[in-house]
Amino acid sequence: MKPGAASQPAGVASFRVRLVLAMMLLVSVVATAGLLFAQHNVAATVKQDFERAFRAEVAALDAGREIRHALLAERARALARRPRIHAALEDDALDLLYPSARDELSDVMAPGAGAAREGGGAALRATFYRFLDARGRVLPPPDEKEVGALDPAVEARLSLARLPDRPQTGYLARAGGGSEDEVDEVIAMPIISSETGQTIAALVLGFRTPDLTLAPGASGILRGVWLDGRLHLPALPPAERAALARDVAVAAGARAEGGGSLSVRVLGAPYLLFYKRLNPDSSFPPALGLSLYPLAASLARQRQLLWQFAAAGALLWLVALGTSNVLSLRLARPVERLALDSAADRSERARAEAALATTHQELLRAARFSADASHQLKTPVTVLRAGLESLLAEPGLGAAAREELSALVHQTYRLTGVIDDLLLLSRLDAGRLRLDLRALDLVPLIAAGLDDLGALPEGAGLEVAAELPAALPVLGERNALALIIQNLFENAHKYNRPGGRIRVAAHAGNGWAVLTVGNTGRAIPPDAQAAVFERFHRGAVGEDVPGHGLGLNLARELARLQGGDLTLERSAGDWTEFVVRCRLAEPAAAPVGAPA
Repeated sequence: MKPGAASQPAGVASFRVRLVLAMMLLVSVVATAGLLFAQHNVAATVKQDFERAFRAEVAALDAGREIRHALLAERARALARRPRIHAALEDDALDLLYPSARDELSDVMAPGAGAAREGGGAALRATFYRFLDARGRVLPPPDEKEVGALDPAVEARLSLARLPDRPQTGYLARAGGGSEDEVDEVIAMPIISSETGQTIAALVLGFRTPDLTLAPGASGILRGVWLDGRLHLPALPPAERAALARDVAVAAGARAEGGGSLSVRVLGAPYLLFYKRLNPDSSFPPALGLSLYPLAASLARQRQLLWQFAAAGALLWLVALGTSNVLSLRLARPVERLALDSAADRSERARAEAALATTHQELLRAARFSADASHQLKTPVTVLRAGLESLLAEPGLGAAAREELSALVHQTYRLTGVIDDLLLLSRLDAGRLRLDLRALDLVPLIAAGLDDLGALPEGAGLEVAAELPAALPVLGERNALALIIQNLFENAHKYNRPGGRIRVAAHAGNGWAVLTVGNTGRAIPPDAQAAVFERFHRGAVGEDVPGHGLGLNLARELARLQGGDLTLERSAGDWTEFVVRCRLAEPAAAPVGAPA
C-alpha cells in the first residue's frame, strides 16, 4: 500500500462535504437576497398605490372645502362694503351700527339653528356676526337674538390684538344643541374708510363647518378639526378624541404650523392621520383639519403578500438546496477521480497539459469570447425560456394568460435567433470565421431553398417562378451560401403582398454566377435604400413584419467573405429585386481557406 493511500478517501470526503456546504450557502444567500428584493419592491409598489389613492381622496375633500371657503370670504367681503355700515362707523354713530347692520345682513343670517345645518345654500348662511372696534375688541350688540347669541367667554375669543388689513380666518368651538360642541368657521373682514383709506373696524361672521366633522363615508375617511388642544370629531368616543388630540399636538408642535402625517391607532385599528393648518398666517388661534384613513385593508394585503413570498421562498430554498447538493456531488467526482489516479494517469495528464500549453493563447481567446457570449446572451435567454415554459405548464391558467405566456416563449426563440446571428457577425468582425471554399453547384442549394419556401405559411397565395440553369458551379462554402439564399427567400416571402409573386433567376456571365430574387410588395423608399443593409435597420416597409434587422447584413457579409457581393438592384412601384454575385468555379479549383 502506498503511503497516504488510506488518507485519500478521508480527504476526498472532506472536500465533498466542504463543497456541498459552500454550494448550499451560496445558493441560499442568492435565493434569499432575490426574494427579499422582490418582496421589498412589491411592498413599495403597494404602498405607493395606497398613498396615491389616499391623497386623491383627501385632495377631493379639501378642494370642496376650499371652494366653500372662497364663497364665504366673498360673501363677507360684499357685506363689509354695505353703505349703511360704513356710514355708522365713519360718523362714529356706534349706537346705530347694529340696528343699521340688522337690515343689511338680514339676508345672510340663518333663520334658525336647523337651517344652518342644512345643505345647499343654507350652508352659506351665517349663525352670528359681530363688529370689532379700532382696537380689535368686540363691540357688544344691543340684542344678541338678532346677531346670534354667544357665551361671553366664546365672544371674547373673537377679539384680535389689532385690526386686520386683510381677511382673517379662524375657528370657534361653542356648545351646541346636543352633547357635542359645534365648530364655526369665522371670517374677519376689514372695513376700510372711504375717506381715509384706513381700516376703521372689522366685520366678523360665523358659519357652520359641516364638512369638517363628517361621519365616515364609503372610503372610510374620518374628518375633524383640532382647535385649542381639543379634537372635534363626533364619530369618535371622547376618550379616543382626547388621546388623538395629544398625539396631534405633539406631532404638529406648539403653534401647529404647516401639516404632516402620522400613524395612529383608533378604536384598536390602525389609521393614517394627515393634518393640515386650516388658517395659516391668521391672527386667530391655529386650527388643524384632520383626515383619518383606515389602514386595516392595506396592512392585511401586505401581510398576505409577505406570507406568499415566505412560502415561495421556502419552496425555492428547498429546491435550491437540493439542486446545490446534486451539483456539488457532480462537481466533486472529477476531484475524486484525480485524487485516485494512478501514476499512468498522471503521466497521461502531464502529456495532455503539455499539448494544451502549445495552443494556450489561441484557446484563451476563443474561450474568452465563447464564454462571454454564452454567459451574457444564451444562458439568460435559456433560463427565461425554461421559467416561462414551467409557468405555462402550471394548471389553472386562464386562456388569456396561457396565450400571453406562449407569445413570450415564442419571443425567446426569436431572441435565440438574434443571438446566433450576432455571434456569427461577431466572429466575422473579429476575423475568426474561416470558410472552406470549394467548387460546388449553386442550383441544388437554390432548389432546396425553394422547397423550404414552399413549406412556409401559404396564407398570402404567392406565385413562385424560377429560371435556373442545369448547373451553376461556384466557389464558396455550402452553409454560408445556404444561409444567404434562405435570408433572401424569407425576405421575399415576408415583405410580399397577398396574391403576389416571387421570381428567382440564376445565370453565369463575365466570370460571375448571378442569382436574382425579386418579389412584389411595397417598395423601399429611396431615402431608406442606402441603409437597408445596416444592422438592426427596420424601415417603414417592415415595421409591422416580424424580424430583427440582421438577415440582409449577415447575408452581404457572408457573400463578401466568399469574394462576391449582395446588392439591392432596384425597388420601385410594386417590385423589389436583390442580386447575389458569386465567383464562378474553375474546372480544377482546389479548396481554399478564406480567413475573414
